[in-house]
Amino acid sequence: MSDTEAIKTKTDYLRDVTSQLKEMRHYAQTNTETLSSHWLAFDAGEYKDKEYAGRFDTLLNKQGQLLDDIELAIQDLEIAINHSEQER
Repeated sequence: MSDTEAIKTKTDYLRDVTSQLKEMRHYAQTNTETLSSHWLAFDAGEYKDKEYAGRFDTLLNKQGQLLDDIELAIQDLEIAINHSEQER
């Protein structure tokens, strides 16, 4: 590392992580929408197949939990950032 490069503060790092998690949340939401359309096709659509519908339902539940966990992490990090900024 050169002398001109600044070391990031913890707050800066938290902002970076929050930004990355928000991007992950966006892609996770897109994946959820895709899984949902596949589930519909197998559950009640033209490709009725309860086995595949069940598999996609399981994936949707896991993806939904991932979205919830990402959202909680984002909220926690944003609270930490706000506290850090208020302490300055």
